Amino acid sequence: MPQATPPPRAPSPPSKSRGQARSAGARRPPTKKQRRRMGRQSPEQNVRMWWQKPLYWAGGGAVVVLVVVLLVVLLLPPSFAVSTPTKVPVSVLTAVTDPGNHTFATVGEGGQSGELSRLTGTKPLTDTAGKPEVIYVGGEFCPFCAAERWSMVMALARFGTFTGLKEMSSSSTDEDPNTSTFTFVDSSYTSQWVDFAPVEEEDQNQNPLQTPSSAVQQVFTTYDQQPYANSYASEPAFPFLDIGGYYVLYQTGFDPAILQGLTWDQIAADLGNPSSSVTLAIVGNANWLTAAICLADHNQPSSVCGSTTIHGIETALSAQTAVGS
Repeated sequence: MPQATPPPRAPSPPSKSRGQARSAGARRPPTKKQRRRMGRQSPEQNVRMWWQKPLYWAGGGAVVVLVVVLLVVLLLPPSFAVSTPTKVPVSVLTAVTDPGNHTFATVGEGGQSGELSRLTGTKPLTDTAGKPEVIYVGGEFCPFCAAERWSMVMALARFGTFTGLKEMSSSSTDEDPNTSTFTFVDSSYTSQWVDFAPVEEEDQNQNPLQTPSSAVQQVFTTYDQQPYANSYASEPAFPFLDIGGYYVLYQTGFDPAILQGLTWDQIAADLGNPSSSVTLAIVGNANWLTAAICLADHNQPSSVCGSTTIHGIETALSAQTAVGS
């Protein structure tokens, strides 16, 4: 299928990440010229500071060194952040793909709103075999995509099997930096119920990575804007999710700040606790995505779509006023 070039993007990052960046400025150190000027002060002006006095030099020097070390530690990205895709440990993969029916049922909606918009459903999105197709477009740098992937992997794993998933961190310079997540690059997904077409358009540094097919690009540019999705940008933004032509992602299902500072192992361990805020966010959002997929594929398989939890969310999704035509 011919490939299409993505639409131009705003030059300043994060150009395609949903939400407003939270950044803080820092005071600049004196320039060389300023330091020379201070050195030429008259004796009356050149009053010794505490660190210049003999009695304080030993202790003062230690304090300066300590401050420098602390600044370096605080400014460096977390040691667990990765810049190249890394194989997902079996323990992490198992935790995210199979948290257990008890956890799904206990969490339910998890206090999440799902953030999905219902389409009219008059134009079902299917693959060549007639299976409902789930389209995802995002970027490795994007912390909102990073959060959403945990729920996407969990939901889709209920209908099929992932291979080749890798661990990845979101950008270290975007808001909610170094969020632990996965990348769909070089991964594959097999299912008898649904097809999955993921595209990571940009890498961790917002460089071009994957190019969507013309079909995916058309869906992306058509539905990731008002009135179908309440996009915060003047152009389509990440993450984007279309579930079978029936539902599109309104915005990220939960705040990525919930995952801040947590490693993959820590998140995986949290998924074993139904009352954890991490579990409520990831599993709750995954249940919403699962219900939307069930509606798109006519509630197959029954082992997934027949649960009371999923039926309840389906009712809420079906009650939404459809947008578009």
